[in-house]
Amino acid sequence: MSTEILGITVLWLFLYGYVIVASIDFGAGFFAYYGKRTKKDHIINHIISRYLSPVWEVTNVFFVFFFVGLVGFFPDTAYYYGTALLVPGSIALILLAIRGSFYAFGNYGYKDNKLFLFLYGATGLLIPASLSMALTISEGGFIEIRGDQVVLLMKELFLSPYAWSVVFLAIVSVLFISASFLTYYADRANDIEAKQLIRKFALTWSGPTILASLFVFISLRAHNLRHFENAIDLWWMFALSFIFFVGAVYLIYKKKAYGTAFIFVMLQFFFAFFGYGASHLPYLLDPFITIYSGYTNETMGIALIIAFIAGLFLLIPSLFMLMRLFLFDAEYVKGRK
Repeated sequence: MSTEILGITVLWLFLYGYVIVASIDFGAGFFAYYGKRTKKDHIINHIISRYLSPVWEVTNVFFVFFFVGLVGFFPDTAYYYGTALLVPGSIALILLAIRGSFYAFGNYGYKDNKLFLFLYGATGLLIPASLSMALTISEGGFIEIRGDQVVLLMKELFLSPYAWSVVFLAIVSVLFISASFLTYYADRANDIEAKQLIRKFALTWSGPTILASLFVFISLRAHNLRHFENAIDLWWMFALSFIFFVGAVYLIYKKKAYGTAFIFVMLQFFFAFFGYGASHLPYLLDPFITIYSGYTNETMGIALIIAFIAGLFLLIPSLFMLMRLFLFDAEYVKGRK
């Protein structure tokens, strides 16, 4: 395996970690606001609060690692994406700041404020929608070079069926991943009311998730035929993703093995996410940057790979310890700590 492939694989692992951990957080925000609006907050919001309290501070670690690594491994991305993502990136940063404010003010008793909860719920959907623009832009057709200036073609972006299909998939995936985990979490807490309600959320958002995935494939064929054909060649990865999706929905529907169901959800998105990434190669930004043309020098690349793998081996045990101390501690989950 070349250092270019190894480098992008390590980065993709960090991005996958962020997708899973952040999705639980973002979806929980939406469900918390939904619970308040429908007067069901007394059923689910305490479960959500117990999950978020120890976790929210480490969610963005994966995100920071990915973008620092992307610029480190592939310096050319800073030039192209730095300009192209100025608008969607700025929106995402503002939304992240608003969301961080909710966590900060929550410690001073503002968690029940309707305005704060609305902002918390809205950012849970808007942040993944805005961040998904980076994947959309990477497909090509949305950037133009005019002299020395990189120009984002906003009109083409907003009128693109593919762009909107990715946004829709990002939103419904967040809700499905979050509901699947929170169902398991409520089951661990022996909270029957919360489990029944969140289980319905998981089943409700499972259908839109698979339909949005199909819509992305259909619109990708029209937008980037090369990527679509590469994805067809990797059909087995997407087939495995679908099999794990069916397994997860079956277990949730049958009201059993919620932990296994969530592992299936993670595997579903693992194969879909890595299938998408592998079929996108060698392009990081079609047609301007490939993993070979934009790669840093060999010595720097090896040093970064070692540093990021070391960071991954440090981060995973830390998350495992966090889960053992809080998320999977029987007394904490049941609200006795």
